[in-house]
Amino acid sequence: MEGWNGKSRGGGFGYAFFVFLIRHCGTGSAYAFLALVVIYFIPCAPRATAAVWDYYRKRLHCGVWRSLCNLYLHYYRFGQTLIDKIAIGAGLSGRYHFRFDNYDEFLSVLQGGQGVILLGAHVGCWETGAHFFGEYGRAIHVVMYDAEYARIRNVVERNTERRNYKIIPVNADGLDMMLDIKVALNHGEYVCFQGDRYINPQHTFVLPFLGYDARFPQGPFLLAARLKVPVVFYFAMREKGRGYRFIFTIHRPEATVSPEALCREYLQALEKTVRRYPHQWFNLYKFWS
Repeated sequence: MEGWNGKSRGGGFGYAFFVFLIRHCGTGSAYAFLALVVIYFIPCAPRATAAVWDYYRKRLHCGVWRSLCNLYLHYYRFGQTLIDKIAIGAGLSGRYHFRFDNYDEFLSVLQGGQGVILLGAHVGCWETGAHFFGEYGRAIHVVMYDAEYARIRNVVERNTERRNYKIIPVNADGLDMMLDIKVALNHGEYVCFQGDRYINPQHTFVLPFLGYDARFPQGPFLLAARLKVPVVFYFAMREKGRGYRFIFTIHRPEATVSPEALCREYLQALEKTVRRYPHQWFNLYKFWS
């Protein structure tokens, strides 16, 4: 995977400054300052900028002028979701409004007594939804690459409410990670993966996405197919007026489903979401081969 090593971009000072703006001047001031930061960021992050440009020009087939506008909006929306994550985590959720797709069916799955696999992606801001899972949040285990810079993580955690979900780090011992996942599912809890990034290219499916072949991790889909547990595709997308839309697509366990077929079903849901919210596809590296 070119250009991504499990670490997010940004520095501790930048995060701390935006936290200061949010707390003392409001989210509106943070959004206004972000508009200036984006102008700086575009030339200073050439690899990410090249990847976003490629996404609009070659994958979404936008013209030059439209791609330039989309490049700016893409970075702005990325920064906006980071501001929202901090603000909502700091107890300012009342300044936002939310709506849900298939929420009743989603709750029926969580209440079904089985373990559940949640499959998200690097679109929108899934963590805004974690705040609203309430009692269910305490049973969520998020499998993630624990390669964030410590100074960034510390700044965010100091200024947000304590998260109500647990972390299973991918860079822990592989056997321990699989045991943690299996124990959580056996206890009827929920394990969340991001289905659009991988570390080992040998353990991937190569499947079409936005009309071009790309690699996707096999692990979450193998696990779901073998254990025959319910799967929920979950995306939290930002909309106008400080709104978020939580999209839940339910896959009930089947005896005959293959891991690749399940991955294809996930990609259909993901592509539909990306085409509807193109500025919120936040894989800022060369995603396609």
